[in-house]
Amino acid sequence: MTFKQFRNKPIIKLVSNKYFLILITFLVWMFFFDENSFLNHQEFNKEINKLKKEKEYYKTEIKSDKELIEKLDDKEKLEKFAREEYKMKKENEEIYIIEYDTLNKR
Repeated sequence: MTFKQFRNKPIIKLVSNKYFLILITFLVWMFFFDENSFLNHQEFNKEINKLKKEKEYYKTEIKSDKELIEKLDDKEKLEKFAREEYKMKKENEEIYIIEYDTLNKR
């Protein structure tokens, strides 16, 4: 096969076309090297998904905290919460904390 015969093959004509070469170069540049490359977009999409999950988590936390605040508007419930969670007591009062041993002793 001579060089002219080789050059006349359709695939070689396509690959040696200057517009095709420019297009391939452009696509490679945009895909890998550009600031707005596909790879950067993938990283940004992962971060966006992570932030959306965090947003949902904090929304549920805010909702539960609002419910707790509404419950603690009553003075008796607030006092009960302080006693149970923070072991608070009144001035002339003694508190005994009883912890149960959960290990089975035989």
